[in-house]
Amino acid sequence: MSAVLSILTLLAMLAGSPALAAADASRLLGYLAELEASELHPEAERYGPPEADLPAVPLMKGGDVVGWAFLASDYVSTTGYSGKPIHVVVGLDLDALVTGVRLVEHAEPIVLIGIPESRIRALTEGYAGLDLKVEAAASGSGHELEIISGATVTIIVIDDAIVRAGLKVARRLGLGGLAPNIEQPTIAYEIDPSLSEVRNWATLEREGAIAGLTLDVGQVTRAFAERGEAEAASRPESDTESDTFIDLNTALISVPTLGQSLLGEAEYGNLTRALDAGEHAILIAGRGAYSFKGSGYVRGGVFDRIQLIQGDVSVRFRDRQHRRLGAVEAGGAPTFTEIDLFTIPADVGFDPTRPWRLQLLAQRAIGPVEKSFLTFDVPYALPESYLRPVAGADVVPIVAQAAGDEEAAAKAALWQRIWRERRIEIGVLIGALSVLTAFFFFQLPLTRSENAVYWFRIAFLTFTLVWVGWIANAQLSVVNVLALGNALATDFSWDAFLIDPLIFILWFAVAASLLFWARGAYCGWLCPFGALQELLNRLAKLVRIPQWQLPWWLHERLWPIKYVMFLALFGLSLYSLPLAERYAEVEPFKTAIILKFQRDWPFVLFAGLLLGAGLFVERFYCRYLCPLGAALAIPAKLRIFEWMKRYRECGAPCQRCANECMVQAIHPDGRIDTNECLYCMHCQVLYQDDEKCPVCIKRKQRRAPFLKQQADKAKVAKLPAAA
Repeated sequence: MSAVLSILTLLAMLAGSPALAAADASRLLGYLAELEASELHPEAERYGPPEADLPAVPLMKGGDVVGWAFLASDYVSTTGYSGKPIHVVVGLDLDALVTGVRLVEHAEPIVLIGIPESRIRALTEGYAGLDLKVEAAASGSGHELEIISGATVTIIVIDDAIVRAGLKVARRLGLGGLAPNIEQPTIAYEIDPSLSEVRNWATLEREGAIAGLTLDVGQVTRAFAERGEAEAASRPESDTESDTFIDLNTALISVPTLGQSLLGEAEYGNLTRALDAGEHAILIAGRGAYSFKGSGYVRGGVFDRIQLIQGDVSVRFRDRQHRRLGAVEAGGAPTFTEIDLFTIPADVGFDPTRPWRLQLLAQRAIGPVEKSFLTFDVPYALPESYLRPVAGADVVPIVAQAAGDEEAAAKAALWQRIWRERRIEIGVLIGALSVLTAFFFFQLPLTRSENAVYWFRIAFLTFTLVWVGWIANAQLSVVNVLALGNALATDFSWDAFLIDPLIFILWFAVAASLLFWARGAYCGWLCPFGALQELLNRLAKLVRIPQWQLPWWLHERLWPIKYVMFLALFGLSLYSLPLAERYAEVEPFKTAIILKFQRDWPFVLFAGLLLGAGLFVERFYCRYLCPLGAALAIPAKLRIFEWMKRYRECGAPCQRCANECMVQAIHPDGRIDTNECLYCMHCQVLYQDDEKCPVCIKRKQRRAPFLKQQADKAKVAKLPAAA
């Protein structure tokens, strides 16, 4: 009954409120009409009247507001792998805790069929209990991101949408004490590069250009005691409470005056040359019983005792962003035991003209491995005397000034974070692509040995199947082509494609290789399902499973099937991309590679039948049924290089290469059909084989008398001279 009342209330609001004429409000209420309020907050009984200037609806218990419901896509525009937003309705309580999440609409192909939707929904609903206050302090990284294999992009987008949209709503409504963004006039400032006066320590400290924090052992002990950490309070660093725990100082050292004053002219020059565009640097100097660096960075590369925080941005420094200094050059500077420079990366969104704080993590051991922790902050704001107004900048509200760039920056930060986290995988893939490219460029000398080419190919195909496919899940699909076409026809954005680095790199490599080697570079070497087919066929040959070679007339007429399939899918995608993605299940890639056959039996049976056919007809699916292969063959007509070497005798009369081509890509007249060639290099091995190629055999026979004559002369020359 409560659900019916809620739906009637929402419909009445939708019809009668001018504020709800907006599309976003209508969309939210449409989704809420399908959900009970208790699904978004366990205490909620109904929905209240929506906010006039905010697409959010209060969750009511009796006459009291116990929380708020909103649609994440109303606040963030991050799109999924399909190029479309993933719509998630989120419930928050008054303390900024997520109380309920429901996935209400999406067009993600991997969820449509590839992975049971129940798994995605269960993971999404698992965000209930997420504390947005913690996320605000950690810039959205205060929780462990759970990933479902094969749906990495989808899960990351959902996570980003829930956290970023939740923080925006919580700030706007002031939930959990989170400060709302205050719209007030401001002038855009920048660091004044003309100021380079050298000043002493006392002057810099007095004007606030150096910020500091001094704690004695007694203060830290009392802080632990107030937190109820009696064990930590009983283990001070020194028996004398007045001893210095830490004297911590920091400054924005990339500002000219501060850099030249604290580092000296030579060292500041080194710093400016080392910093890339958009990067900044801070100096941290400390002394006392406690080290702000610790030793954790030696093992893990991360300085876990300090972090820089500015609004929702937090920066933890790594060892590669760090450099030790011997001394502070400013006159009157104290003597410190630790002096270090830390670089702030350009892509984190740090603004040197806005206030920030350096957070220190203080810890005490309370057991062999257990520790207790406290945090202390060093607030910092660059004095206005070091700044100047940006030329030509208008006085605008802070929110209005930043709103346009904030979303773009958040999207960029999302894919950049993913690329950083997967840098090892990226390096492995780029290394493999480099090896393959070198092999292609120097193919003629490298294909002289049939045995070497055979084992190189087996090893690379094994790498493609196991690492690229089953481990990294970097299987390209015709769905990628359809999504790209849809994005180009609607609202193209690189962010949706950059979010999966391995897929992006592979597509970049494929695009480049089409100009050099047509589709064979990917289909023959980098497609995990293709590698699986070929390796299984090699095993079939070892156990003497008969191999069928179709008559040329039939083989040639089966080629067009894959082109018809691709054109049908492409045409269907123009009508409905989700529908086309469903029919793209003619690809067995998700079953065999992404999900490793962990799927409903009809899909496994379909993939198994295709692999079974490949035991008798090598690369059966690649030859006749693969719509992705067809999609790559069409633009491959732009190929501008011809790498395959041929003789005039090829095809007339010699048919050796044509008979041994694993996919019958060589016409009876000797021409290689680049639309079908998988670039296995076997014909190039035969091209140089003086035991199999008739041309090479004849050449060898013609040279034989000359070689024999030379050998005889060499023997005579070695005989001892007559006495």
